[in-house]
Parts: sequence; structure tokens; C-alpha cells
Amino acid sequence: MDPSITSNSQTTATPAPDRLSWVPIRSLAERHRERIASHILSLSESDRYLRFGYPATDEQVQRYVESIDFDRDEVFGIFNRKLELIAMAHLAYLPLPTQPEAPATAEFGVSVIHRARGRGYGARLFEHAVLHSRNRGCERLFIHALSENAAMLKIARNAGATVERDGPEAEAWLKLPPDSISSQVGELVGHQVAEFDYQLKLHAQRLNTWLKSVSEVKAHMGETDRAASE
Repeated sequence: MDPSITSNSQTTATPAPDRLSWVPIRSLAERHRERIASHILSLSESDRYLRFGYPATDEQVQRYVESIDFDRDEVFGIFNRKLELIAMAHLAYLPLPTQPEAPATAEFGVSVIHRARGRGYGARLFEHAVLHSRNRGCERLFIHALSENAAMLKIARNAGATVERDGPEAEAWLKLPPDSISSQVGELVGHQVAEFDYQLKLHAQRLNTWLKSVSEVKAHMGETDRAASE
């Protein structure tokens, strides 16, 4: 089993509050590798163990990030107001040997930084992965996790997945319904709104940076004027 697709355990031990009934989830691409690396490197040793199945070193994390195939897989994340990647999921498509163009199964892995836990982000990313997989013709969603990864397994069970434990490891299988007009439209609208949300945060960040620069210039000019008058 590929350890890169196991999951961080403490994604959402607390039910998501009502205010998080919708969360902007944005697709990530090649240009986001550095942010993905920063996100995973910020995880503690124990969190990396739960995410990868072993306490991944910085070098192993970098190799994992560099190995992500954005042409084949899907990676999506949640950004805060400072445009920090606080939660991300990796959806790896596993095609049928006889039909390599048809992804019959998708494997799901997720991680959430420590200070952003308890907000339901793991569950929201899982729901997004289910919708995304359905719309690409996947028949099943698969999760490989440590048996102690109670939060991730709870998310899977709540979605109706069958969970099988084998010693320290567990596997969860969720049968996906076929796509529909509703699921296709839902994903499209979600993508557009998430992109709009990201652009708003980006503009707000640029505006704050500009205002800070103006404030520093004014402060410097004031100090210069005072010095000249003395």
C-alpha cells in the first residue's frame, strides 16, 4: 500500500459547526508544490506518522510532494485569510488494469494543521472528494489508515463506508453512486465560488501589504520632517 495516501488522524474529532456548512475548497496544481510542502512539513512527528504510516522525515516529505502527479491525481485544499494552506487532501485515481482510462477507484488521504482542527475540515474535504470522484466515473472511494486513526475512520463510517481492521492498519471502502446533473452542477458551482473566495483573499492580502507600505512611508517621512525641524 502506498503510504503517501494514508491520513492524519485528528482531522475532525469534533462535529463541524453550522457555520461551516460550506467551506471554500480549491483545486491545487503544479504551482502549489511549495505550499503543499510547507503544509506537510508543519505537521508534528506524530501527525506525520498518522498521515503517512511512519514518522516521515523532511526529506521523505519533500520526495512525496515532488512525486505528486497533478495530471493523474487530484489535490485540493482549504486556505485561511492569510492564504496559508491549513488543510489538504490527495485523491489518487486507481484505474482498472483492463481500462486504464477509466478510474474505477480513488484513494483518499487528508491532513489538517493542528490549530485548524475541530472545525470539520477533514469531513468537508472527504465530501468534496466523494463528489469529485463520482463525477469522474469512480465506483469506489478507498481509505488506508492506521487503526488508531479514529477520526478518519469515523468520517468514513458516517459516509456509509465499510471498514475492515487488520492489526495496526485499517481499510475503508465506500461505494459511490453514479454522477448526475446535480452532482456535476454542484461541483462546478463549488469550484467557481471557491476560486472567487480565493481571489478575494488574495486581493485583500495585496491591499493590506500596500496599506502597510504606505503607513511605513508616512512614518518615515514624519521622522524625516521632525529631524529637519530640530
